[in-house]
Order: sequence, then C-alpha cells, then structure tokens
Amino acid sequence: MSVLENTKCECGHQNAVGTVLCESCGKPLENNDSPDLPLEMRYDGVARRSQKSNPNIIDRIWNFFSSVKIAIYLIVLTFLTAMLGTIFPQENTFINSFDPSFYYEDAYGLPGKIYYLLGLSHTYESWWFIGLLVMIGTSLVICSLDRILPLYRALNKQQIRKHLQFIHRQKTVYKQTIEGDSEQWVEKFGAQLKRKGYRIHTEGTALLAEKNRFSRWGPYINHIGLILFLLAILARSIPDWQMDSYITISDGDTVQIPETNYFVKNEKFTVEFYKDEELPEKLKGKARAKLFETKAVLYECTSNCNDPKEKPVLAEVKRHNIVVNDPLKYKGLKLYQFDFDLTPRLNAVHPVLVNKVTGETYGPMDLPMKDSALQHKLGPYTLDLYANYMEFAIGDDGEPTTLSRDPVAPAFIFTVRGPGLAPEGEPYIYFPMQKDKVRFSQDTLNQAISDKIEIKVDGMENVDFSEASTYLNVRMDKALPYVWIGATFSMIGLLMGSYWQHRRIWLRVDDGQLSLGAHTNKNWYGMRSDVAWALQKIGITVDSKSLDNGGNNA
Repeated sequence: MSVLENTKCECGHQNAVGTVLCESCGKPLENNDSPDLPLEMRYDGVARRSQKSNPNIIDRIWNFFSSVKIAIYLIVLTFLTAMLGTIFPQENTFINSFDPSFYYEDAYGLPGKIYYLLGLSHTYESWWFIGLLVMIGTSLVICSLDRILPLYRALNKQQIRKHLQFIHRQKTVYKQTIEGDSEQWVEKFGAQLKRKGYRIHTEGTALLAEKNRFSRWGPYINHIGLILFLLAILARSIPDWQMDSYITISDGDTVQIPETNYFVKNEKFTVEFYKDEELPEKLKGKARAKLFETKAVLYECTSNCNDPKEKPVLAEVKRHNIVVNDPLKYKGLKLYQFDFDLTPRLNAVHPVLVNKVTGETYGPMDLPMKDSALQHKLGPYTLDLYANYMEFAIGDDGEPTTLSRDPVAPAFIFTVRGPGLAPEGEPYIYFPMQKDKVRFSQDTLNQAISDKIEIKVDGMENVDFSEASTYLNVRMDKALPYVWIGATFSMIGLLMGSYWQHRRIWLRVDDGQLSLGAHTNKNWYGMRSDVAWALQKIGITVDSKSLDNGGNNA
C-alpha cells in the first residue's frame, strides 16, 4: 500500500491521506524497505496539501509556490534584477527635470541607451520588479500555510504513549531492562528532566518530556515579518505614501511641494564658510561651507489649490530653520537641507508698456517669474497672460515648451488689447532677460505688433534678484513604521529558531523493558547529553555517544 493510500492506523486513529506517521501513536504507515533507519520526523509525518495526489489547477499553483526551491529561485532573481538597477543612476535620483530618453545615451553611450530601453532606469518602480516581490510574498504565505498547519496538528495531537517502532527509530535511542516499580522509575526520571527545563507528561509507565516548543514557530514568525516587510515596500506605490524628490526655492520665494497640498517658503537662506585658519593646509583658499540654513515656512493650501486662475489660499502650519540633519517635520513630511546655489536668480521684473506711435509709457506692472497675475491693466491696455515658460525652448514639433521649472530663460506670452490693436487682441511674447531677447529674436517673433507697442524694463531698479537658492530634499514614507515592524518580527523569528531547539523525549516501560527515543530539530549533541545526564542522575551511567542511532545528526 502506498503512502498516499494509508489512512487508518492499527491503533484505530483515522489519518489524513498522505500521512507518513500516525498522528496518534506515531507508527510508520508506509512500507519501508529499511525498517531500522531513523524516521523522517519533519512535521511529524503529517500530510501536507502540496503532497496531494491528482492535484487540480489550484493545487498545482499551490504546489508551485509552496516549493522552497522556487522561493530560492525567486529571491535570487530579485537580487540580480535589483543589482542591475544599480549599474547607472535611477531616474528618481536626479534633482533637476531631464529627458531620460536622451540623458542615458548622452551620458553613458550605447550601454546607457540599452539600459533605458530595457526599463532599468526605473527598475524599482517597474511592474516586473513589483511582480517579483508579489511572487516572493505569495511564496512566503503559501510555504508557511503548507507547513505551519500540519506542524500545529502534529504538536497539538501528541500522544504520550508512542508506538515502539516510533521510539526505536528515533536518532537518539536507549534500551535497558530496569528493576523495581516502573511507574516510580518513570517519575524519578521525569523529575531529573524537569530540572533541565523540560515539561513532563506521564501516562502510567509512559512519558513525554518536551522543551522549547516555541522555537518551532520561529521560522514562521520570520516569514510573517518578511511578509509585512514586503507589503510595506509595495505600499510605497500607493499615492501619498512615499515621496523622495527635490525642490529649488529662491530667497523669498514660495513653491508648491509636488503631488501635495503643501507649499514651502524660503524666507531667508544663509551660508557660513570656514575661515582659512580653520581649514587644513591643502584646503586653504577654497570655499568650504561650515553651515547653511533655510528659514522655512510650511503652508497648507485650504482652497484654490489646483485652480490656475485663482491664487491659492494658504494657512501656515509650521516654521523651522532647516539645517543639515535637522529637517522640518510635519505629519510624516520631512524637508531636508540638501544643497544651495549662490548664483543670483531672477525673481521678478517690473516692466512698462510703451506706445511707439505716441511715445506714451504705462506702468510699471508686477511680473513675478512664477504665479504671475493672469491679467494686467496698464492705462488703456489690457494684458491677458496666455502662457508662462520657465526655460523657454522650441520643441521638435515647432511649439513652445519649457525645459525646467526654474527661471533659467523665462518667457511670457500675452494677448494685448488696446488702442491701435485688433479688437480680439494681438499676441506678444516677452523675454525679461536681454540675452534671451537676442537669442530668440523677440522683435522678429512680435513682428506684427512690434511697431505699435513694446514691453520693456526701465533700469535695473525694476529687476528683483534673489541672492541665493536652496535645494531641499522632500521625503515622505508612511510605510516606514511597517517596515520596522516587519523587520522586528523577522529578527524575533530568527532568534527563536537560532538560539533554542525543540527537544522531545518519549519513553515507555513494558514488563521492565525500557524503550527511550528522543528527537530535536537541531543540536543532537545537546539532545544526547540531556538524556545521558538524566540517566546518570538516577544511577544509570551511559556514554552520550552510544545513544546515537545513526542518521544525519547535524
């Protein structure tokens, strides 16, 4: 009769199909050609679902993910793909906006182009990498369920009086004829094992001694920790759960933190440099920052947050002087001081409108580089802002575009209505910086209207520059506490499984004949030493090595 057909033991216990050792008395249910070899005690021989005969499609999927070999393959494959993601920088590590389709080829040549085309430039956000993590998590869950449920049944149904075959085929075995009252002998032996920390259960002349059963659950607690860890990593893909980006803020400027309703203002940026006498000889004469600080104010938008026609209504929520390693923190949002730029930046201009026919001048108007008013009134003229570009360029399709969010080459396109102009208004493109006026030929672009009006700045007093800009690293990670919880569970499981061993001793005395068998999941030397020590305490001297019944005693 095959293993899968054995269901009922001679003791009368009905076992599940696939059971190797009777769940009650422990008798082997399979025909064994080597009846003297030690038993395979994994899960105490209880049936597992992955051993089911004639599996259906669900069972086959279960069997696939319950395989430890498959789990190892998935982990190795995930590690290899994670390593590929470190060959070149990932897209999300760059501070400034850039076109990755050109960057990787320009910076790294053909390998960089292939790297980008294969999708490795955003490895950790790719569907296939996330899919590998999901498969590892699924394998952990199914591997655990396939083993922990049989193990629980085996340990929960332990019978004190075990079958002689079960006892004699353990890896630690002792046989002896004893004199006197068998029950008293069993009681004395149990008392000695109790001194070693064993829990003693007796049934007449039979005994079960058990120690550190909790350690058997260590690997599964470790699995729970790993599952929590993976779920926390996957949760970072949920909107608003994880952010790691950079923003640039000029002195006095207020910018929105991308993908949030928060705005941050740089009230003042200051930097202090080391003096020459404070530097080592090889660094003297070089500018080395000693301290740089951003006086920041965090606002939360309460209305008009995404309305381009209305100015957002902001409510201050926190102030903090941000320095290195001392970020502004608010409800999981952290703003770190990352870098700075002392290059002056254009914040705003105050141009006037000149009627070239009459020579009359109107204005000035306030024109900040960001968040400018959508309409300006200058005497009889009305200027409606049609578009605003921070770094103006002409795209491949011939249409205007911007290359970044910083005012590197700002441009404004207005629809101007007023005396001498078409009733529906006429377009006018304005470049605040002289170099851009020359580079893009402002007069040529405005050829139809350039002989009628001109927008220009009269004097540098009508130009506002910021003295410095600060770079802030914006981070938010709501999944991080769960990562730590998962890591804690995993460490507890590792400690449980590594530093403690589940040890069990079964014995029975039949007509003065002692039969003793012992099992542990690791450290067989310690297991045999416990048995030899307890026997010695009741007057039986035995060499612990003689208790070895063969098998793998690692």
